[in-house]
Amino acid sequence: MGLLESIRGPRDLKALSPEQLTVLAGEIREFLVDSVSRTGGHLGPNLGVVELTLALHRVFDSPHDKILWDTGHQSYVHKIVTGRHDFAKLRQEGGLSGYPSQAESEHDVIENSHASTVLSYADGFAKAFQVRGLDDRHVVAVIGDGALTGGMAWEALNNIAAAKDRPVVIVVNDNERSYAPTVGGLANHLATLRTTRGYERFLDWGKGVLGRTPVVGQPVYDILHGAKKGLKDFVAPQGLFEDLGLKYIGPVDGHDAEQMEQALRKAKGFGGPVIVHALTQKGRGYDPARNDEADQFHAVNPIHPETGLPIAKASGASWTSVFADEMVKVGAERDDVVGITAAMLIPVGLHKFAAAYPDRTFDVGIAEQHAVTSAAGLALGGLHPVFAVYATFLNRAFDQVLMDCALHKCGVTFVLDRAGVTGFDGPSHNGMWDMSILQVVPGLRLAAPRDAAQVRAQLREALDVDDAPTVVRFAKGTVGPEVPAVGRIGGMDVLRRTGPERNGGGEGGDVLIVSVGTMAEAGIEIAERLADQGIVSTVVDPRWVKPVDPELPKLAARHRLVVTLEDNSRIGGVGSAIAQAMRDAGVDVPLRDFGIPPEFLDHATPGSILSRIGLNAQDISLQVVGEVARLAADTPPGETAKPVS
Repeated sequence: MGLLESIRGPRDLKALSPEQLTVLAGEIREFLVDSVSRTGGHLGPNLGVVELTLALHRVFDSPHDKILWDTGHQSYVHKIVTGRHDFAKLRQEGGLSGYPSQAESEHDVIENSHASTVLSYADGFAKAFQVRGLDDRHVVAVIGDGALTGGMAWEALNNIAAAKDRPVVIVVNDNERSYAPTVGGLANHLATLRTTRGYERFLDWGKGVLGRTPVVGQPVYDILHGAKKGLKDFVAPQGLFEDLGLKYIGPVDGHDAEQMEQALRKAKGFGGPVIVHALTQKGRGYDPARNDEADQFHAVNPIHPETGLPIAKASGASWTSVFADEMVKVGAERDDVVGITAAMLIPVGLHKFAAAYPDRTFDVGIAEQHAVTSAAGLALGGLHPVFAVYATFLNRAFDQVLMDCALHKCGVTFVLDRAGVTGFDGPSHNGMWDMSILQVVPGLRLAAPRDAAQVRAQLREALDVDDAPTVVRFAKGTVGPEVPAVGRIGGMDVLRRTGPERNGGGEGGDVLIVSVGTMAEAGIEIAERLADQGIVSTVVDPRWVKPVDPELPKLAARHRLVVTLEDNSRIGGVGSAIAQAMRDAGVDVPLRDFGIPPEFLDHATPGSILSRIGLNAQDISLQVVGEVARLAADTPPGETAKPVS
């Protein structure tokens, strides 16, 4: 039996010798490669935190002490050493989450998978323990150097540093290419010196003297720029944190368990806020990951463990790739178009644009709020910025969309990738809120393309708008077949017309089906199922769902029932907006809105999730047939069942 099989909880780690820890680290890496290669997941980051995680759980007493992760995708090793060895269904229905999960273990404290938040959680925990008199408990926040590019992290650091007596240990997992670490007796001596109260008094004296000397301009820029590039680019990184009033230990070799333990014990014993700077390698111990120049296997689909090559080839173009290729074409035609990403150049498809137009591409780090307001500045400066971002991450910058872009009528285009149900990454990554949140933004226009051709067309339509923000949203994964229109009413595409005048111009009928974006295929299938029951229906794609096309209420008035389909929350979404538009137009026709219920959706395949919540053609058809039957039953004898228009 290997050592890993004997580890059922953190206490089992504490009796291991240094030699055994080395063996265990190797077994964990073998386990990760074998398991994640089968299911897919965040492989590279977890290969890089093995020794760091072992050291954390040997020094601190979880869950009595709180160990928090930012972001949570680097918590696989934490799951393993807290007794969760069944990775057979990682990120799949009924299996382990790809992030910390309170439902899985008492050791999982927060479920964060949006970056730069952990230090605020840590600040709150430390304050709560202090108020409650729990002075024997520690808070440990593990944050990647990338997450430190987010402004929220620096807001939290400012607050943490203000309390000298609250024990918060901040472990910076610096996993970019690193310079040679300073190790040996001198480094240990300096670390000890920095965490003594005498040194703290010296720093307070120095800070008071220096505080009377204005520090502006280039030095401030150097600090912020250094944070963006990564801590390893500082000759003396401790200066940054000590200027904030935080003690600094490091840099420490994050793959030397003994060094990590020594550093963490010093930090634990200090009694106040301390930074432990750990240098790690993403993909450590697995050559295919280390040799991957793009992202060192940050996240993978199932792969061959021996080679790292994908098991299944993509079955077709992805939504993201369609956008990526069109952006390059647009860039060649318009030199005013620029691209913005929040540290996700490749995932959101801006890498091709960046390769072609590097001077017109801006990676702002994990800083969505800054990205949006910077985009507003670019627009006011005469350019048309395209901010490509996951739909769920735009939630973080709503105020900037509202007050900085919309209020100033800025021509900024937001391209929302991973809109709708995304599945495997769990509740935080589903893009199911944008069409509700953005409904309240005056002047904003929102498009939901149904296929690749519409992505290209509607991106260009959005870029033609220079007096308001525009949004183009699309799904994750492979784009489906083209869904051709058979007619046009106002700005809406007619996709299907059943009944005697099939595929006509929407003269009227029993049911008007309004399908939003990728729900087009479901809308057409529903229409065919209804036709089998003798129910005449019209299927339209509004294309631009905000504002509501003025022709839509008129078309609704010629039907007995309106059905809306959207891969967004039912609360305040497109269905709600259409219902309001119908009321404003005096159209008294019943409307059934089908969308995502107001709940957090656990990880599973998108298809499984849609089936569970009833957002599929079969379940919706049954409900619509029942609703039509009820309307017919409510019609008085001898009177034609026709809505009031």
